[in-house]
Amino acid sequence: MALSYRTRKRLSLLILMVGMPAYVVAAVTVVNLLPRPSIWLELAVYAGLGFLWALPFRAIFRGVAQADPDAQKPEGPRPPV
Repeated sequence: MALSYRTRKRLSLLILMVGMPAYVVAAVTVVNLLPRPSIWLELAVYAGLGFLWALPFRAIFRGVAQADPDAQKPEGPRPPV
């Protein structure tokens, strides 16, 4: 199932605006329930969790910052730069 550019853009915005803060709250809550580790271990856990949240969403985020590939291209010569 291939998502359109517009759907991927909206879904990525939803993930960043709702899912990311919820993930941060959940990660901090879980780490705070554990016995207090050293600062370096805690930093490594947060860095690992910060990396892991994006792995399932790579396909959605890929190419969202680019121009819409389905958009109509303007006809005629390009203006000089």
